[in-house]
Amino acid sequence: MTFFARFRLATFVLALLAMSAAAPAFAQKVGPDGAPNPTASVTSERDLLRQLPRVEGRLDIPDTKAGVLIQPEGRTWDYIHEVRLRWGGAIVILGTILVLGAAYLIIGRIRISAGRSGRKVLRFRALERFSHWLTAVSFVVLGLTGLNITFGKVLLLPVVGPEAFSSISQAAKYVHNFTRAAFVVGLVLITVIFFRDNLLKKVDIDWVRQGGGFIKLKHAPAGRFNLGEKLVYWLSLVAGVAVSVSGFLLLFPFYGTDIAQMQLAEVVHTLVAILFIALILGHIYIGTVGMEGAFEAMGTGEVDLNWAKEHHDIWLAEQLKKERGPGQPSVTPAE
Repeated sequence: MTFFARFRLATFVLALLAMSAAAPAFAQKVGPDGAPNPTASVTSERDLLRQLPRVEGRLDIPDTKAGVLIQPEGRTWDYIHEVRLRWGGAIVILGTILVLGAAYLIIGRIRISAGRSGRKVLRFRALERFSHWLTAVSFVVLGLTGLNITFGKVLLLPVVGPEAFSSISQAAKYVHNFTRAAFVVGLVLITVIFFRDNLLKKVDIDWVRQGGGFIKLKHAPAGRFNLGEKLVYWLSLVAGVAVSVSGFLLLFPFYGTDIAQMQLAEVVHTLVAILFIALILGHIYIGTVGMEGAFEAMGTGEVDLNWAKEHHDIWLAEQLKKERGPGQPSVTPAE
């Protein structure tokens, strides 16, 4: 056999071996009928799974995060959202309700010791009440629609069914997104209007020493707001900023954030919102059934004179001092 004949034979054998090795890959790119399959993957599933716990693909668009198919942080986030936050949120909210119920049964409603005087003192003006109720109503709407994300599949879905739950959740999402604007406006108003009155003062230490008004034999002095109310103000302000910023990141996903930062924003948003709800539950309790005469302050803007003496005596003294000057008197006979 001549040299050229041997060379042709060796070339033919190498070609056959190359075609045999490429056959599996080619088979992945054609359908059962032999036609090319444009959706076939260039990389086999086995090769992708070898990259676990993180799997990324190749893209023709300049969006690297869209190529992430599997990531270990995603599993962690899913566990936190579906298990930790759900159970933790239930414990915090239900625990708060149980504590407030026990407080009502043990302490009862804090009454006006001297009884109602029949005279009223202006405590909150119209703009102050508007900012409070704007924030309060929007917070309740945000709380209910937001809790549906965490607890809806467990509590609401089995009751109303998949189709109704889907419609309710979609409507809740839109209501939640648009209501946040009203909440932010109310939060800004409350911050500006009540900032000076909520700065810490020396009298706040005396308020704590005297039991904060919960010990009937002691009188706890206070200005316009006592230390408890100031703590609610500052905690609400911090929580309000936290849920607003994290909510903004969730409303406009991936604008300056990556996948890990979006997951962190969702966890922070949910966790702070749950703690915020627990705080406001205590605030609602004190302002309604927990203390006689407290709701009137934000309801009509006026409080009974004896209520003001018992809970905000320093502020009342300042109001009475202003009354002796020019202008309308702030203390008038009750109707």
